[in-house]
Amino acid sequence: MLKKRRVVVTGLGVVSPVGNNTEAFWKSLLEGKSGVNRITRFDPTYFTSKIAAEVKDFDPAPYLSPKEIKRTDRFVQFAVVSSKMAIIDSAIDLNKEDRNRIGVLIGSGIGGLHTVEIEHRQFIELGPEKGPDRISPFLIPMLIVNMAAGQVSITLGLKGPNSAVATACATANHAIGDGLRIIQRGDADLMMCGGAEAAITHMGFGGFCALKALSTAYNDQPERASRPFDKGRDGFVMGEGAGIVLLEEAEHAVQRNAKIYCELAGYGISGDAYHMTAPDPEGDGGVRCMIASIKDAGLKPEDVDYINAHGTSTIYNDKIETLAIKKVFGPHASKVAVSSTKSVTGHLLGAAGGVELIASALAIKEGIIPPTINYETPDPDCDLDYVPNKPRAAKVRVVMSNALGFGGHNATLVIKKFRD
Repeated sequence: MLKKRRVVVTGLGVVSPVGNNTEAFWKSLLEGKSGVNRITRFDPTYFTSKIAAEVKDFDPAPYLSPKEIKRTDRFVQFAVVSSKMAIIDSAIDLNKEDRNRIGVLIGSGIGGLHTVEIEHRQFIELGPEKGPDRISPFLIPMLIVNMAAGQVSITLGLKGPNSAVATACATANHAIGDGLRIIQRGDADLMMCGGAEAAITHMGFGGFCALKALSTAYNDQPERASRPFDKGRDGFVMGEGAGIVLLEEAEHAVQRNAKIYCELAGYGISGDAYHMTAPDPEGDGGVRCMIASIKDAGLKPEDVDYINAHGTSTIYNDKIETLAIKKVFGPHASKVAVSSTKSVTGHLLGAAGGVELIASALAIKEGIIPPTINYETPDPDCDLDYVPNKPRAAKVRVVMSNALGFGGHNATLVIKKFRD
């Protein structure tokens, strides 16, 4: 059997509710500065939940031409901007690289919902006689999930493996993990990977309200609404943004003297085969997924220093994820630090795993574990060390990042401090 090629993370790019660059994002996590506010993109008065974690002050103009902005949905703009940030951060000179060996794997849970709603609204207003003639020729290219990966590839001229994934809230972890496999087997030397989401629209938001999945108890105190593992949690807070990482074959990175954040060492995937939206009550899928990722990394559970949890702030996810962690880690579960950065960012759906892997990589680089904010009242069903409310300085060598999506999709990534 051929030895798997090692893969490292050399570039980070993020657009988030708490900062449109990596520095602002990380600073907000450590300060516990919530990105949740009353919705501004439309009037939420008649919705049961009225709050979300919107991206603020986003300007794609420095990264995209006016024509590109007009012809791309918001989620694609997030992806392109984050990808260009990751390239800049990596200090790679694409003109000196074989672009046939650089690929893109970026997903989205929902895709171009903004575009769908705008075009449909116009069709209805004009009626069946005039409506069809006014449908934009860019409707389909703007709404399809794969266009984030496609547009990044086109914009940066990356001609290697190009694909997309859509597995709800596990999307970005699957994209990053699949990018790992592509480099490991030698089909590319670099991969731009992650997720992008922009679904805070009337229908996207209304759909989650109808599911009774969103927090409604803190409409008057939005910054307190996302409270993973806290007994007072009552639902997640919808977010948007993108998290993109540049994965690079380790030897290639060392040869060009790249800044290396960490090594992407393990990837585990599984399916619950249980329910459309609810996790398996025994945490079976999450357990198998975490075990697979640790085994793939060549590590033991006790090697893990920190878990960036899926931690959505819903009753069932937090309870079941806690149970799954205890089953996987045994006695070590009480010793490993666990936090949910969704307490600050809200839940970015298909982009969540991307921004959370970035937070995990920075935890290794900076030696600081970001906190779970709004943790006020312990829940007997959630009895681990959730790094409550304040960041923690620590020697972070190995981090696990979980993503558990609707449909029973599970994906776990393991990263570790890189040693040449």
